[in-house]
Amino acid sequence: MGRLQDGRAVFVPRTVPGDDVALRREIELHRHFARGEIDSVVAPGPGRVTPPCPHFINDKCGGCQLQQLSYDGQLEAKRALVGDALRRIGKLEVADPEMVEAVEELRYRTKISLAVQGGQGRSRTVGLHPYNRASKVFPLSDCLITDVRLMALWRELKTHLDLLPARLTRLVLRLDREGRRHIIAESPGEPWLGAEGLRAALREPESVICWWRPVDGAARVLAGPVTGFPATAFEQVNPAMGMVARHWAVEQLQLTQGRRVWDLYGGIGDTAALLALRGVEVVSVDADEKAIQWAKTRGVDGARFIAARAEDVLATLPEPDAVVLNPPRGGLHWNVTLRLRERPVARLVYISCDPATLARDLERLSVTYRLVAVRAFDLFPQTAHVETVAVLEAA
Repeated sequence: MGRLQDGRAVFVPRTVPGDDVALRREIELHRHFARGEIDSVVAPGPGRVTPPCPHFINDKCGGCQLQQLSYDGQLEAKRALVGDALRRIGKLEVADPEMVEAVEELRYRTKISLAVQGGQGRSRTVGLHPYNRASKVFPLSDCLITDVRLMALWRELKTHLDLLPARLTRLVLRLDREGRRHIIAESPGEPWLGAEGLRAALREPESVICWWRPVDGAARVLAGPVTGFPATAFEQVNPAMGMVARHWAVEQLQLTQGRRVWDLYGGIGDTAALLALRGVEVVSVDADEKAIQWAKTRGVDGARFIAARAEDVLATLPEPDAVVLNPPRGGLHWNVTLRLRERPVARLVYISCDPATLARDLERLSVTYRLVAVRAFDLFPQTAHVETVAVLEAA
């Protein structure tokens, strides 16, 4: 962020703190702010580095936002991002939190969603969006933050685009915990008839499972073994760092055997499994039925899994001694916030992927809770996203 001569803030992507840049003449002016684009870097800031990915430079890829910044600079920027949200939105008097750095800075993603533009077969463009042109798609060669096993699959798929659905709208590649690679093709109309042919054309078909998902419908396996793993359910795209964050979150509950914990927005049961290992009774709730079905197959003793929206079933759940929250980016449903405010538990842990909605919810919960600890985890290197764990106690 900089300032125009009239005092308005101007937001300029792909800059770093301390940069001296010249802007292009085409500045997008608004009443109280403006948006600009770099024309040239006159003098680089101390944290500026050469981005490792050619797509970041040549195609203005919107998947990453911070490749121009050194990794230490990225960590500092994310610490400041979380701290600013907690102070400005959450009205909390806190310092910038400790930041836990990533195990890997590149090749950590176990999922990539590809956009589609154009016609059928090889006339299509399948890839990602430029950050400044959401309607455009550039062809993807390689994504440096995605696991090499998925990128190897993508290199093969690029030569068989004609075997994908004729009206393909989106293509998702995902790696599961057993190393199987999932292809999820989304399209309207008739089911994907070429799934078996595509799988047979790949070099290691035994490791590939093909799914078809109609637009606004449920996905199903069309080629390969039905493993039970919910390839369309939410799971952290950085499993190693996700586990680091969950371990710390569970430790902060300070639970003893025999206690009862609510695991709200619990997904496929990773947090519930950690809690059950501590000898506590777990009630895990998630709205994704496939995620809950898979969680039930994990054999987690002491855990009960419920497929429902958390706000719809709170009144039916047994009273908890502690609560773990891991909501989607939009944060807590207001009914969940009210329930936790009106009948507070001794200790509550909130795992968030969005500092703004976390700060909003913490401000709402501050009526009956106080913040006792907060730590940020870098689950998404090279991007502006950050995972935060906040620990609350009943006031």
